[in-house]
Amino acid sequence: MVISHHIADGTLHVRILHELRVTDRAAAALQIESLVHLHRPAQVCVELPSGSPSPMTFSALARARRMCQSLGVPLTATGPGEQAPLPLFGHEAGAAGPRSMEHGARHDH
Repeated sequence: MVISHHIADGTLHVRILHELRVTDRAAAALQIESLVHLHRPAQVCVELPSGSPSPMTFSALARARRMCQSLGVPLTATGPGEQAPLPLFGHEAGAAGPRSMEHGARHDH
């Protein structure tokens, strides 16, 4: 098992139970996708297993975010045991967040 979940007040809460590896990152993303399609939540909150997700955990989170975005479902992420979402993505990151990149090129050099 790579994730656990519950639904409360229209929010799908997903907990990634451990840092993901190459062998289980697709399974985690697919499980989140299945839960979103099944429950049609108003929003999704993903609790990460650490404050600094591994590349594989981040990859699964990014895949889930793209899927939620295509369905118009907001996705937020939190660190372990946190209540407030981490500002990881898009406009939620605010002015201090990373800027958009085109074709992988940095704009600040």
